Amino acid sequence: MTTKRLWLVLALIMTASFAVLGLMGREIYRQAPPLPAQVVAPSGEVLFTKQDIQDGQLAWQSMGGQQVGSVWGHGGYVAPDWSADQLHRELVALLDIWAKREHGVAYAQLDLEKQGALKARLKDEVRRNTYDPATGTVSVSADRAEAIRQVRAHYEALLSDDIELSHLREQYAIAENPVPDAARRADIAAFWWWSGWAAGTNRPGDVVTYTSNWPHEPLIDNVPSSANIVWSAASVLLLIFGVAALIFWHARAKHEAPPTVPATDPLFTMKPTPSMKASGKYFLTVIGLFLLQVGLGAMTAHYAVEGHDFYGIPISEWIPYAVTRTWHTQLAVFWIATAWLATGLYIAPMISGHEPRFQKLGVNILWAALVFVVLGSMAGEWLGVQQVFDIHTNFWFGHQGWEYVDLGRFWQILLFVGLMLWLVLVGRALWPALRSPSDSKPVLAVLFMSTIAIGLFYAAGFMWGKHTHISMVEYWRWWIVHLWVEGFFEVFATAVISLLFVKLGLVRAQTANVAVLFGTIVFLTGGVLGTAHHWYFAGTPVSVIAIGSMFSALEVVPLALIGFEAFETWRHTKVAPWVQTYRWPILFFVAVSFWNLLGAGVFGFMINPPLSLYYLQGLNTTATHAHAALFGVYGMLGIGLMLFCLRGLAPRLAWDDRLLAVTFWTLNIGVAMMVFLSLLPMGVVQAFASIEHGMWYARSPAVIHSPLVEMLVWMRVPGDVVFSVGAFSLAIFAARLVIAARKPRIGGKPAVLPAE
Repeated sequence: MTTKRLWLVLALIMTASFAVLGLMGREIYRQAPPLPAQVVAPSGEVLFTKQDIQDGQLAWQSMGGQQVGSVWGHGGYVAPDWSADQLHRELVALLDIWAKREHGVAYAQLDLEKQGALKARLKDEVRRNTYDPATGTVSVSADRAEAIRQVRAHYEALLSDDIELSHLREQYAIAENPVPDAARRADIAAFWWWSGWAAGTNRPGDVVTYTSNWPHEPLIDNVPSSANIVWSAASVLLLIFGVAALIFWHARAKHEAPPTVPATDPLFTMKPTPSMKASGKYFLTVIGLFLLQVGLGAMTAHYAVEGHDFYGIPISEWIPYAVTRTWHTQLAVFWIATAWLATGLYIAPMISGHEPRFQKLGVNILWAALVFVVLGSMAGEWLGVQQVFDIHTNFWFGHQGWEYVDLGRFWQILLFVGLMLWLVLVGRALWPALRSPSDSKPVLAVLFMSTIAIGLFYAAGFMWGKHTHISMVEYWRWWIVHLWVEGFFEVFATAVISLLFVKLGLVRAQTANVAVLFGTIVFLTGGVLGTAHHWYFAGTPVSVIAIGSMFSALEVVPLALIGFEAFETWRHTKVAPWVQTYRWPILFFVAVSFWNLLGAGVFGFMINPPLSLYYLQGLNTTATHAHAALFGVYGMLGIGLMLFCLRGLAPRLAWDDRLLAVTFWTLNIGVAMMVFLSLLPMGVVQAFASIEHGMWYARSPAVIHSPLVEMLVWMRVPGDVVFSVGAFSLAIFAARLVIAARKPRIGGKPAVLPAE
């Protein structure tokens, strides 16, 4: 197929995909669970108001939000899923009220026949929708009102310094007295009640709840819906068909012989421009942020066994779990994105051969702004969790409480301004290459358009405000996490790698053009609408399950050929002696292929079908996928790109392949040990608990702090140690480059400074 036809197909797919994505957003907005104006008991007592629920959401966000437990399955893993926990506690309290009044004993002490009768009454009581759209009122019975009061009292005590719940707070890794303000505690309880109400209440005229019967809760027959089962089966069938079709296409396609490789390294005589040299400090910043993230990861994991301490040292008062997990997840995005952004700044002048005026100044200003945003947002998040800000100031300068997008709105705005500056810097350096005749024009165009998308799509983070419905926040949040990080950054990286290989003479330009365009089409065909698999149970309509399941299955299809891609990438290291100079950067790209198959493919599809995710959402199976895919794919890709750039910036005699060998193998072995010795086994244990007893139980201390699971948490330590060796060896490698660069060359001329 010609590149012209490929461009047409790509344009049609993008237009159709984003049109459907927009229609899905409209339906999610229309059919989101209502926020009642008031929740009223028969006596006329107002239990909660809409303002209570909205302020409760803001107060929950200020204490860490999705970093302290989760709501509707999205968030942390040590504390409960508050929607599942609230629902179960209310159900048990209501059953006990009836059992004690009618039989004189607690529900658990009744025989099966009496329990069955009460359960039938409970299902009717709870799942019946009493919301009145005309008045905005949810009416509850007197008994249910009493159950609500009991659960509310429990949560208000949990979020205080109540000595009786101190041990439970430690099991949840929640600091003592995390929310000193009593009014905030009451509002948080209101928000958690509403999230549980939406999970247990049928949609008007329907037999499924607002969250499509999530979470699994046997007491009210919250089980997978028929649509969930049907679309899960359909997605598996589509995956099989898609893999077969792609393999057929690959077998039928013409495969050109490899090009004649140059006798010497084409980049050996390249002289870095001033702005390219200035990009070196970004890569040193990447390594610093990476080391900090690794240390915070060890602290965060340890909180699962010692909720307030780090090996006996009481630290939760100063740096609680909510802060360490926030910084750990946010820094992962920051250092990986920084590596890719720096690659763009380095590669653009190299490709075009053009150094725009004041380019170095712009690169330096952008670096200073990046450091300011990273450190400022981290400080704001700490102040937010420590409850220094009021809930409205916290939204702007503190902790927004949304996983991966935790930084306050002020810091978001500054980050977006920085991305616009990056877009200008890369765009104006690339522009001469785009205007000049070139065999690589299509790949350059993909690179340029992905640069624009990276800059602009972060604006999705501005589409929610302080009181935006959580269903709509989830809709836009995944535009950033899935489309921005996993989508357009990946297209950008694919184009950069292809251009590097073309520049080195390892791949023909025409071959790269077709491969990049075709790969972008295949990837974004499933990738854009596949975003919907994150929204299955976020208060969204059933159509989200249908679209998300089918297109997330298509996301996995390209991985059927990942072995061919890995082999072709590895083959490049053997084509000429000088290519050994780039051996380790190329091997990091090979590792990307491996983790793409395992982390994104196997572990991704393990949780993507609706039926699977129904039981696995919010468990360590999600953490398994996240670690293997986020670091294994995007982290390895960032390191590989960084090493390619450092190869052109650093003195070649200072390059130490032995340190890179240690880095490569310990990072890969370390993350594999984390996954297979700890995260995946924990997820399997929780999966059995979720299927047999319900989501509330899988996330309860009975499972999380069982001897088996705590042993599995400790089993993460060996992997952490091995992984840390890789991180420190990378830092030592970079430090040696800096030291060597500062030594004068023969003749008194200084070497290129990686940090200039």
